[in-house]
Amino acid sequence: MNKLRVIQWTTGKVGKLSMRGILDDPRLELVGVYAYSEEKAGTDAGPLCGRPDTGVLATTDIDALIALGADTVLYTPFMADLDHALRLLESGLDVISTNLFLNVGGIQGETREKLAAACERGNSSLYITGVNPGWINTMVTAMTAVCRDVQKISIIESADVSVYESAETWQALGFGLPEATADVIGMAKFGFGTFADSVQRMAVELGFDIDDLEFVVEYQTASEKIDLGWFCMEKGTIAAIRGGWNAKVKGKTVIESRVAWYLTDKLNGDWVFDDDHYHVTIEGEPDVQTRIRFIPSEHWGNHEWDTMTAMPAVNAAFNVAAAQAGIATLSDVGLPCAPAGAWLDAH
Repeated sequence: MNKLRVIQWTTGKVGKLSMRGILDDPRLELVGVYAYSEEKAGTDAGPLCGRPDTGVLATTDIDALIALGADTVLYTPFMADLDHALRLLESGLDVISTNLFLNVGGIQGETREKLAAACERGNSSLYITGVNPGWINTMVTAMTAVCRDVQKISIIESADVSVYESAETWQALGFGLPEATADVIGMAKFGFGTFADSVQRMAVELGFDIDDLEFVVEYQTASEKIDLGWFCMEKGTIAAIRGGWNAKVKGKTVIESRVAWYLTDKLNGDWVFDDDHYHVTIEGEPDVQTRIRFIPSEHWGNHEWDTMTAMPAVNAAFNVAAAQAGIATLSDVGLPCAPAGAWLDAH
């Protein structure tokens, strides 16, 4: 098997981990790294992700990266740059993104049209993935194969997000405020747009013709002052959020997606959290109920949890390379998996 030549696009929280994934995969070759900041330009990729020198230096020169003749870009910036993505796709590079382009309108409307046209010009593919949205939606959609009737699918995510040290992220969702204003709810709806996209992609695969997508959100406040060191919430301010989308057909909810995120479990209210990160229910014949729990390795720091966002993108590289050109669907890409046999041989 020929190795896929891969460019890592940015080296932030997720990018560092996807770069490690590229280096750890004997089927992939890291050939280039795009650095968002001039300070990282000229730095070896290894130290940028906590690994030994690789001989591959980060650069801000997009033309030089395109000229490398690579196959795939692992695109992991916090904020999408549509012009960059269009250039990459038009050049013939497949782009696998953990970013849903929300800051430029999401994968819909004019943004979708531009991306699809770029894929056509470059005979390339764009695939959006991560853990949620991404991996969990693929897994749950595939789980319906044991059913001869499906009436409703529910995906409920529960996570202690105090390990994600980004005050700006939680402030944007209203954490630390005394109440959820209309503006705060509007920001939550915007931020949760990623999950709307994943629900719609599941609906396409399952043959549901969605006629309504309903947003729901609720909050709970801290029962005492909570100081995380990097973010402080006074007693009585928002410290947890639960929200998501109901996809409906003729008034009936057929897909339900929820996330429950909390910075503390010391709350004014009756919300209960456990250690299972996903509760999945398929109502049909038969019913299917699944719980999924991620157990971190002992050496993990807080940001190692982003591994589950990075690796579905890394492990999809060959599937995307084999897919037809265009904005790839779940069925286009199939079921990406880890190169477990190659890792075993390497050990």
